[in-house]
Amino acid sequence: MLYYSRMITIKGVSKLYTDGTVGLKNIHLQIEAGEFASIVGRSGSGKTTLAKLLIAEESPTRGTIEIGGWNISRIRQRDIPLLRRQIGVVFQDFKLLPSRTVFENIAFALQVAGAPPAHIRRVVPQLLEIVTLEDKAHKYPVQLSGGEQQRVVIARALVHRPKIIVADEPTGNLDAINTDEVIEILKRINRFGTTVLLVTHNRDIVNRLGKRVIVLEDGEVVSDVKHGKYRL
Repeated sequence: MLYYSRMITIKGVSKLYTDGTVGLKNIHLQIEAGEFASIVGRSGSGKTTLAKLLIAEESPTRGTIEIGGWNISRIRQRDIPLLRRQIGVVFQDFKLLPSRTVFENIAFALQVAGAPPAHIRRVVPQLLEIVTLEDKAHKYPVQLSGGEQQRVVIARALVHRPKIIVADEPTGNLDAINTDEVIEILKRINRFGTTVLLVTHNRDIVNRLGKRVIVLEDGEVVSDVKHGKYRL
């Protein structure tokens, strides 16, 4: 488990792609345990590249990334599932299983990790309560609104009680009301002590949060303010 005060340490990280595209340039960042930080910037600024590096979907070309003291910069393939049990991931694309109910979608993430049935029956209702979907347990994704589907995704991301949530444009496909509901749930999760990294281009969300704002531009950090706004 990860119990370090500095939950994420990024030192001199660059990401260069084979086609010559520069994803990130010499990034230095520290995210403390329990922080809620927004990573913002225009399209192509490097936000999603950074998110992918944090979950080991990609590897840095240079530099190191430490999560809870664990250097994941050159993580072995066999260790990636362990890392991802400690980092909950929420993307814009829901990726729910259409033939399974809400309960079954959440349970599936536990089943593939080998959780016993009794544990699943106990944990899934708790997660549904956190995302206020107790009455939707036996509905299918097609029967849910976009906001409700994203809340199922958040519940699924919480199955292993991760220390970090990486949410990459989690409200990109949602209307204002559903956006507010998703952000409120992320804030609630953060109050439980979970570190939350919100990757977004939504200026209104960031400015209403009043929390840390890290601005990327052309792959570089151009601003990092503890209680800031997104002004670009």
